[in-house]
Amino acid sequence: MNRILGFLGPQGTFSHEAAQSYIDSRVKNEPMNKAYLLKDFYTIREVLLGLKNNEIDEAIVPIENSLEGAVNVTLDILAEEDGLYIVDEHIIPINLNLVAKEGTLPKDIKVIISHPQPLGQCRNYLNDTFQAIVQLEESSTSKAAQRVAAGDGTYAAVASSIAAKMYGLQILNSNIQDAKNNYTRFVVLSKAMKNKTGRDKTSIVFSTENRPGSLYKILDIFSLWDINMTRIESRPAKNVLGQYIFFIDIDGHINEQDVSDALTMVRRKTSFYRFIGSYPTFDCPYDV
Repeated sequence: MNRILGFLGPQGTFSHEAAQSYIDSRVKNEPMNKAYLLKDFYTIREVLLGLKNNEIDEAIVPIENSLEGAVNVTLDILAEEDGLYIVDEHIIPINLNLVAKEGTLPKDIKVIISHPQPLGQCRNYLNDTFQAIVQLEESSTSKAAQRVAAGDGTYAAVASSIAAKMYGLQILNSNIQDAKNNYTRFVVLSKAMKNKTGRDKTSIVFSTENRPGSLYKILDIFSLWDINMTRIESRPAKNVLGQYIFFIDIDGHINEQDVSDALTMVRRKTSFYRFIGSYPTFDCPYDV
């Protein structure tokens, strides 16, 4: 039976591009007995709930961008939902374009639409070029392009070249992101954990008591076990003002003794703890 991979749709989003790129890399790097089918969802939350409810076998969602940082909705859901594990990661370059209906000139544009992340990734360009124009948020870049195609020529979207082609739009300006080296890290999630490969990383989320040195004591555990921490991110705990949860990536797999021992100690010393997954480190061909 084919495997179903869910992504933030509709077709033409960067998530769709990441999903297809991920499948291509899987086919290239390992024998596959089962083909992938793609299923799109309207929001990131719906993608992950689709996985939880067995509508799909795996989900691919954005978690981090090199310009805008964490994708907060993804982090929040990973903290809320138990039983969803990161089993892979995939990084793609993000090239943003200003797209509009054929015949539209920059002076005609009154509204620019896109997903919040791309709007943030080209914030300087938009503010410098279109100082007084309204910016509207959409659920995805492709949905924004779809709205522009159905509009009256006064709308433009920040979207991919694929979305522009799909909806018959012209590219008014290409590569408008504020830094040319713009990359988004996606994670692939499943309800089953992945075996050790020897070149892995592990992700966890936790919170500590609101006491002096609480976070330091947790981080010191990784130092004591000589485990490299590659990323830390904080989010509001959403229950008490000033209380935070922390997302951490470390080198190694939970089935390695040192990692397992360190995480056992972390779990004992935290008020909330969740293991999010151990998975292969992406062999990135880009200079990120």
